[in-house]
Amino acid sequence: MSKVLVIGKGGREHALAWKLSLSPQVEKVYVAPGNAGMTDVATLVDINETDFDALINFAKSEDIALTVIGPDQQVADGIADRFQAEDLAVWGPTAKAARIESSKSFAKNLFKKYDIPTAAYEVFSSYKDACRYVETTKMPVVLKADGLAAGKGVVITDSIEDAKTALGEMMKNSKFGSAGNTVVIEEFLDGEEFSFMAFVVGEKVYPMELARDHKRAYDGDKGPNTGGMGAYSPVPFINDATINEAIEKTLRKTAKAMVQEGCPFTGFLFGGLIATKDGVKVIEFNARFGDPEAEVLLPRLDGDLYEILQTLLNGGEPTFGWTNDVTVGVILASEGYPENPITGHVIKGLENLDAKTLVFHCGTAIKNGEYVTNGGRVLMIVRKANDFATARADVYAEVSKIKCSHMFYRKDIARQTR
Repeated sequence: MSKVLVIGKGGREHALAWKLSLSPQVEKVYVAPGNAGMTDVATLVDINETDFDALINFAKSEDIALTVIGPDQQVADGIADRFQAEDLAVWGPTAKAARIESSKSFAKNLFKKYDIPTAAYEVFSSYKDACRYVETTKMPVVLKADGLAAGKGVVITDSIEDAKTALGEMMKNSKFGSAGNTVVIEEFLDGEEFSFMAFVVGEKVYPMELARDHKRAYDGDKGPNTGGMGAYSPVPFINDATINEAIEKTLRKTAKAMVQEGCPFTGFLFGGLIATKDGVKVIEFNARFGDPEAEVLLPRLDGDLYEILQTLLNGGEPTFGWTNDVTVGVILASEGYPENPITGHVIKGLENLDAKTLVFHCGTAIKNGEYVTNGGRVLMIVRKANDFATARADVYAEVSKIKCSHMFYRKDIARQTR
């Protein structure tokens, strides 16, 4: 029997801990630092995800057989490199490989060099030059902070003035810190977006099922971009031909390109893709499991996640499949999210949820024996069913049982699945 460590504290990490805990090979799952809602499947470890030394010492002292890294920032900061240097089994890419997410300019230049389809783009480190460019380019336009911005560093606008304002926020006012010192400006791609993740080790790519998330804060895709307000899987309006095209022209080509660049990727590779009239193109790649996509994909994974990851790290061929179920997940977020979430408010009704309902805690704490909000995204409620209509009806029936005066959620998750 083995012990596993998951690094992180959000809904994705709760879902990973839950799935790993189901393995007959796993004796105990630890999450560092985790959150109060994860104790149903894991033991919390009071070590911040940024304290690499303490995490390594814990992994050694507890004889951890596998560490799974959740958050993007720790991946970019080289936590996998540190674990590898100590001969500790770790699932996650090196800092060099994580540049596929942590540097938009690195990623776009890689796409250009290896003919991986993506939007036309330019990179700017000068605010004035960026403003001159948007004055002459076709609208709408997509502005991306070059570095990590917790999924919020993207602005889409069809106004030159709005574009200049957004550039000023990123490049002059440091809205996203140093992540916005350099900005990628892209053409706007029109089509159907979808999330396509894969287990990747070097040039070996094992695709998952498709998922789709909802980024905007409010119904009808209104409001600011968030880390995700809900998700569903599968994505029925993306056909098999498009899926195969995505695998060959984006996932496999990118994995091979990373090897050729001397920074082979090991971990969850997350393709944010779009099916356009000119074929599948890459919007972006992330160097970790998607959140909230993990919470709707892992319930559909027909296989032992621990065994899959260990097999891959040891150079073997994993065995797994996917159920035919539909999963729909709805995020409950703190009022004010994503800009200024209001936290510390009591959450009622979790004890009334159906036993079939999956509850992943994204940002909760316990105060005076009660769950309280402790983050922008607070909970993700997931239901599995044979069809979308049933899954949607079930998940919203469950969401309605949860009461908190300062939480909100979108009411249109998975409404249009074609």
